[in-house]
Amino acid sequence: MVLQTKVKVCKAGREPNPDHYHSYMFANSNHLTPLVLLADDDVELCSMLKDYFRGEALEVETAHDGRSALQKALREDFDIIVMDVMMPGMSGLDALRALRLQKQTPVLMLTARGEDMDTVLGLELGADDYLPKPCNPKVLLARIHAVLRRSEPHFGESGGRATTIRVGDLILSSGARSVKVAGREVSMTSTEFSILEILLREAGRVVAKGQLSERALGRPLGRFDRSLDMHVSNLRQKLGPTQDGEPRIKTIRGSGFQYLLD
Repeated sequence: MVLQTKVKVCKAGREPNPDHYHSYMFANSNHLTPLVLLADDDVELCSMLKDYFRGEALEVETAHDGRSALQKALREDFDIIVMDVMMPGMSGLDALRALRLQKQTPVLMLTARGEDMDTVLGLELGADDYLPKPCNPKVLLARIHAVLRRSEPHFGESGGRATTIRVGDLILSSGARSVKVAGREVSMTSTEFSILEILLREAGRVVAKGQLSERALGRPLGRFDRSLDMHVSNLRQKLGPTQDGEPRIKTIRGSGFQYLLD
């Protein structure tokens, strides 16, 4: 089926059965329930959140400094990492930077309220999302579930079907959660993948920022929220320019983003 000129979509497979959701949701990491690494130097906070998350069917391991968090993240296959920016020994940002050299495990950064530079740097380094501290545990849990949903192969615009989208020399496979540009595999976070998939399906058309936030991040766009801009900036760097030397994703000032057709 052709969605638009030069945008080809091929579909295979069947809709997933919602009754089987918990049995396949975390099949990639061999976990029947999500395994969370909670990294924060506030031991009391970690203990409280650990108890709360376990009551919400999450398995939780903790780390209280950046270095031990990084070691655990590299040694084990967590479904998501919740990491505070400010930790002793090695900061959360340094741990994230080192992690992204080897793994694309989803990461939600906890930043001090008002520390915009930490938020921007975290997103530049490949964080999937962020949340200012102090935060309501229910809000944190909702963010965790949002990141987990978009990191799974069945999540996205394809409605659970394996889908391949081709735009020029770029190929996106929703089933394999993979992206290739001119035959080159491009590694990206689950959030970047979700944003790219939406833009490719609307290639040649402008996708409003508010709509993109709702569809890709699962939340309304905040007035001062720059996360989409940072994720799109990361995508531009990873994908590189078109064969004509033009950026693949164009920012339409005051409106949104557009993936350009060749």
